[in-house]
Amino acid sequence: MVLAGFIFVVLLCAGAFTAGYLLIDIPPANATATKQANVYLYADGTELARDDSKGMNRENVPLSKVPKHVQHAVLAAEDRDFYGESAVDPKAMLRAAYNTVTGKGKQSGSTITQQYVKNYYLGQEQTVTRKVKEFFIAIKLDREVSKDDILEGYLNTSYFGRNAYGVQAAAQAYYGKDVEDLTVGQGAYLATLVNAPNAYDVAAHPENKPNALGRWNYVLNGMVKEGWLPAAERQGQKFPTPKQAKGNQDLSGQRGYVVKAVEDYLIENKIVEEDDLHKGGYRITTTLQKPKQDAFVEAVQDQVMSKVDKKARKIDRNVRVGGASIDPATGKVVAMYGGIDYTKQFVNNATRRDYQVGSTFKPFVFTSAVQNGSTTQAGQTITPNTIYDGNNKRPVQGWDGGQYAPANEDDGMYGDITVREATDRSVNSVYAQMAVDVGSDKVKDTAVALGVPEKTPDLTASPSIALGPSTASVLDMTGAYATLANHGQHGSYTIVEKITKDGENVALPERGEKTAVSREAADTTTSILRSVVDSGTGTAALAAGRPAAGKTGTAEEDKAAWFAGYTPDLATVVAIMGADPETAKQTPLYGALGETRMNGGGYPARVWAQFTKDALEGKPAKEFELELEPGADVPVEPDPSDGAEEPGTGEEDTGGADGGDTDGADGGTADGGATDGGATPGQDQGGQTQGQDQGQTQGQDQGQTQGPSGGQDQGQTQGQDQGQTQGPGGGDADGGADGGGAADGGTDEGGQQGALGGLTQGTTTGRGARNGD
Repeated sequence: MVLAGFIFVVLLCAGAFTAGYLLIDIPPANATATKQANVYLYADGTELARDDSKGMNRENVPLSKVPKHVQHAVLAAEDRDFYGESAVDPKAMLRAAYNTVTGKGKQSGSTITQQYVKNYYLGQEQTVTRKVKEFFIAIKLDREVSKDDILEGYLNTSYFGRNAYGVQAAAQAYYGKDVEDLTVGQGAYLATLVNAPNAYDVAAHPENKPNALGRWNYVLNGMVKEGWLPAAERQGQKFPTPKQAKGNQDLSGQRGYVVKAVEDYLIENKIVEEDDLHKGGYRITTTLQKPKQDAFVEAVQDQVMSKVDKKARKIDRNVRVGGASIDPATGKVVAMYGGIDYTKQFVNNATRRDYQVGSTFKPFVFTSAVQNGSTTQAGQTITPNTIYDGNNKRPVQGWDGGQYAPANEDDGMYGDITVREATDRSVNSVYAQMAVDVGSDKVKDTAVALGVPEKTPDLTASPSIALGPSTASVLDMTGAYATLANHGQHGSYTIVEKITKDGENVALPERGEKTAVSREAADTTTSILRSVVDSGTGTAALAAGRPAAGKTGTAEEDKAAWFAGYTPDLATVVAIMGADPETAKQTPLYGALGETRMNGGGYPARVWAQFTKDALEGKPAKEFELELEPGADVPVEPDPSDGAEEPGTGEEDTGGADGGDTDGADGGTADGGATDGGATPGQDQGGQTQGQDQGQTQGQDQGQTQGPSGGQDQGQTQGQDQGQTQGPGGGDADGGADGGGAADGGTDEGGQQGALGGLTQGTTTGRGARNGD
């Protein structure tokens, strides 16, 4: 009976195989060459863009025109046993199926013959029927045509990204040359793209270069292993960076950036296969709202691009802007700014992940402190009023990974300072110590929970995490700040409202809202970020005319400046980035737009304010409804053992500027008294400051601050700064200078010097390295 059963199963399988082989014929080529357009709509249904490429960008070439080293590179990448194997590899198919089922990742297990059948005769749909057809057609095809013919067809039908189908189109799209002129390294890079074009295009996604480089090395090493490339020649290979892509002229302005962002979203979330998406026919309704989208473009034009003067300042050629805005309650992206024009600047500045976020990361450190009930090294619970040592290059305590003593912005010395004030002034030494107190691993976990992708480059668990060396995108940071605005409730952001093909809905993933951090943790962070806007480095955001919370940030060497902020109903992040228009290399922005230094409280905050004001026009202003951690609103009690200090006798400047650029809203210079729209360290939060400058070579600033809300810094503060100016500036009486970037107690590039209280002197070069802010 057992033997009979076994024979029956064998006969049944043989019969099924024979039936399949006989019944399934090799079909004619599919009609992908006449692909349909993808249509993109605003949330209200009006058309946003139409990706209306006329057919596929493909030029067939005979195999004889494809150099052997390019052929071998593709084989090394996709199917090294191609010439010696059968059309199908059942073992590989079973292994791929097992790995997919067990969660080790989706794998095709297909030979090049099977992939060619899928590309040329069938489609990209992931169905059992398609796989069965693919299996039998591949067997028949392998019996009827040569391996060379199959490889030629495969090279001419594979998708390489940039709308390039086939190796000839890819050679032109990435290197501007014919396939027969490709070098070994260039051929290996194109072979890398076949696996996942969107993931390995280092021009469109600069942050993906490490992954692309790893895959490229895999291809070259495979060529050596198979005897197709001498080891000596392999050693001399250098990564062949492809040229910048050219945007489709039909997708000029912001349309191309939106289309690319939507494509990335659909592919990364595995909603639609990349090849299938590029064959078209999809109708995609985005979450973008046209009035808000238009408002973003107008804000960038008014506040930044209208100030660009490429003739007067060469550095202005390098100015790039990225922005995104999310409704915190729904997670929907309502507006996005990718760049000046998709046909001129191809990379989407809102989604790229290669610029440091700077001090916009600091709020996540504090959020983590409250979330985890963290304490200082002395055992005090961390609240907005906890006092830290804010002096420059103060070594962190309690860190066993070696000495770490970060510099403050322009080497500012702050002495004992509350967390709220340290946030207002973006004090690096305080936040590096706080990261140690909380635990840098916990800080990273909190950032990820809020919405920063776990695989963000340079998101490492060390004290430096607080200063923002990680390179999350503008859109990533908007999502994280939206979580704070939503009282700690996080759901994945979405840019697609609905997608259909041939009238049928395509399933979209659930948002999956969950509690990322407690309401107390999120709301207490909001309370200190409100202070940043009210009286810290982000006062330019007050122009929005609404209650707002936010944080400024500046990347190292002024390569990027950020403002991340939110109202109760809208979270928005704006970044200005420096990039060489020819090489795409990141560059500092010293002197750009007429400012000595580029900082988040200047142009980014101004863009944010105008956009937020216009985007929310007609909606009543909402107040934040905050539930704070215990002790968050308790004022700091002075230590009676410290005693009172007479003005000018202490080591710390408590009435003027901190010796240089304060990342304030004035764009670069901090005067000895109140700045015009900027935040000058030394002012008490929430108060009103009056200043008077006297004399031409001597300056005296007198300030009086009274009445902050929230019970902090109650009473009156009086300070007196006296400065003397020498040098070519001649007539500046603010204790600073017209050279830009210097303030009380500082020395700027023009040579002016100022004395703060006759005791404290610092030096500001105006172009020094900046850590975080």
